[in-house]
Amino acid sequence: METIKKVPAAVGTTMQEGAQSMIQEFKPLKNVCEFLNAFHIYAEEASQGVTRFVEANHYCSHVRKDLRQCLIYDSNKSDARLIGVEYMIPKHVYEKLDPEEQKLWHSHEFEVKSGMLMLPKPANMPQAAWEAAELSAMHEVVGLYGKTWHFWQVDRGDELPLGQPVLMGSLLTNEQSTDLKPAIAARDEEHGIDSKEKAKAREGIQVPEIHESK
Repeated sequence: METIKKVPAAVGTTMQEGAQSMIQEFKPLKNVCEFLNAFHIYAEEASQGVTRFVEANHYCSHVRKDLRQCLIYDSNKSDARLIGVEYMIPKHVYEKLDPEEQKLWHSHEFEVKSGMLMLPKPANMPQAAWEAAELSAMHEVVGLYGKTWHFWQVDRGDELPLGQPVLMGSLLTNEQSTDLKPAIAARDEEHGIDSKEKAKAREGIQVPEIHESK
């Protein structure tokens, strides 16, 4: 009698996913139109002077003119783990929020001006054209406020999303960025960019007056 070989679970799962992708629609995901890379810091620890951080790959869609929503992954690879979400709103919407609610949101001004926030370049896009597109995007993002929750603390080695979601923030000062220099250098090398050069290119970006709560 011929022995039937057992298909490994990973292969079987891949086949099932492939079949489902051919018959199911993923409309919300098709609205993703922007890929941003940055580093998020843990807000509670930052308030105590500790800069604990994790790389954050944002896949964002524009729900409407005054609201963006981003899925946050720990990498841009096919096996990336979904670790959080971020919502972004312009200043005029932020200013209407209750003062207690405003405490949960952060500015993107330092991320943009320091060159730390970037749009990874598609392989088939000419460098000059992509830099122009990225600069245009930064003119928009610099005026946005973000609210970010992470569910999965991969930086401490968790194999699953454990515990309660944690509030995240963005870098706000040069002092905070000092602890991230090795991580930023590694990220820059991976993507073939120079954050310092991006900072120079963004010197002309006008920064909207940051709300006093930030």
